[in-house]
Amino acid sequence: MHIVIIGSGIAGITFAEKMRSLSPDAKITLLSRENQGYYSRPMLSRGFSTPDIDRKIILKPFATLLEKNICVIGGISVTRIDRNSRRLYIQGAEDLETLSYDKLVLAPGSDAFIPPPLQPYRELFFILNSLVDLQRLRKFRQPFLDRQHAPRWAIIGGGLIGCEVASDLAFAGDKVTVFHAMDRLMERQLVAEDSAKLLEVLQDSSVQVLLNQFVQALRKNGGKIQVVTSDSGSDFDAVLVACGFKPRTQLAADAGLETGRGIKVDQFLQSSDENIYVLGDAAELPNGKLYAFILPIRHQANWLAARLSDQQTQPWQPPAFNPKAKVHGFEAAHPYLF
Repeated sequence: MHIVIIGSGIAGITFAEKMRSLSPDAKITLLSRENQGYYSRPMLSRGFSTPDIDRKIILKPFATLLEKNICVIGGISVTRIDRNSRRLYIQGAEDLETLSYDKLVLAPGSDAFIPPPLQPYRELFFILNSLVDLQRLRKFRQPFLDRQHAPRWAIIGGGLIGCEVASDLAFAGDKVTVFHAMDRLMERQLVAEDSAKLLEVLQDSSVQVLLNQFVQALRKNGGKIQVVTSDSGSDFDAVLVACGFKPRTQLAADAGLETGRGIKVDQFLQSSDENIYVLGDAAELPNGKLYAFILPIRHQANWLAARLSDQQTQPWQPPAFNPKAKVHGFEAAHPYLF
């Protein structure tokens, strides 16, 4: 049996390694747009205060997977899934244009969500969704550090990622302003009491938080970027948009798989095609939920490996988990909402 995995995040890597341990004879190929190895995506938001982050964030070079007889093809993109012939079409590999599979596991992860009003200004802001994004941010920031001049950041979005990045930049000594459209921070994850506590923690770390702020436009203003709201316009050295995530569903949708918020699966993580399974951020369960957190993603991956190795017959059930925001000095008093 040839199992092909698309994606080298925690879902794809965990599944590949578990599948290899349970099925020594299976042929396993992992395809990835990444070429720097398997890295810790949660560590991205600590990418400004953590020494040697470029080294520490890489958890596993792809070479270690090759040693386990897991074929890894990095730096490529899958452009099409032909479900009838069970064949993938690939761009970016010198000697490989198509690849056949018996079972396909989609673990594509997600993209940063960019609100429609901000899409026309894409060249004026950063995002933080990958190691490449972090490297761009650090490269931009370095000249300010060399001059011992703290850059001034605008972060659009006061959700989980926005608050984590704002906290880390402030902890590293930068000047940060958060623009959030809602009336409290992390309203999807925290009860009101904890939102208020988070606001206090950020303000105590010199982060300026502006609530009920709808960003209408971004403009170049000399060497600065102006953030325009209904109230005013302020200039910053850089803008980072952190407004949540959007599961990567286009490849699946183009192949005719059922999609919604994510790629729809049943309780056995099987898509509308019996030979294609989905893991991680992109897997939309029958209850409509996306379990885009480390513990349930790892649990999904291990469960599916057991399922495809004929060692699991029960439907997947999410484990108990309690995610935590990586904000310096903050601990929620209540369980996170999900």
